[in-house]
Amino acid sequence: MQVQLNRQTQTLGDEHAAQPLLWWLREDQGLTGTRYGCGQGVCGACTVHLDGQAVRSCITPCSAADGRELTTIEGLARGERLHPVQQAWLELAVAQCGYCQSGQIMGAAALLASTSNPSDEQIDAAMAGHLCRCGTYDRVRAAIHRAAQIAREEGAR
Repeated sequence: MQVQLNRQTQTLGDEHAAQPLLWWLREDQGLTGTRYGCGQGVCGACTVHLDGQAVRSCITPCSAADGRELTTIEGLARGERLHPVQQAWLELAVAQCGYCQSGQIMGAAALLASTSNPSDEQIDAAMAGHLCRCGTYDRVRAAIHRAAQIAREEGAR
C-alpha cells in the first residue's frame, strides 16, 4: 500500500491494512498531533483528511488510505505559511486546554475547502461531531468565520 502523507509518499506493509490510521500515524510515523479521544469516531480529536475529506482516523483502517492523499495537522501548513484556519485559531486564541484542537482545525479546514463562506448553521452542522470539554465552541465558530475572511483576502492578492 502507498499513501501520500503530508505530500510525501509512504509505503505501508500489508500488516497495517486493518490497523486504524490513528495508530500508524502516531506510532509508526511519529505524527502525534492527531489525538486519541474516544476510539469510536464520535469525539473528532483524531480527525485527518483523506483526499480533502474529514475522516476519523481511529475508525478508518490504513487500507482505506491506499493510493490516496492523507493530511494530518502537521501537513496542513505550507512550509512556514499557516493554513488560514491555523492563523485564525492563533489570532482568536481559540484553544483552552488544546487537546481537541487539532481535530477541530482539521474539521474546520475541510468545511472551508467545500464551503468558502459558511453560515453559523453550516459551521454548527459541520463541527457538531467535534467535542470540546472546555466549551470553546463560540471561539471555534468565530475562528472559522475569520479563517474564511483570511482565505478570501489571500485569494484577492
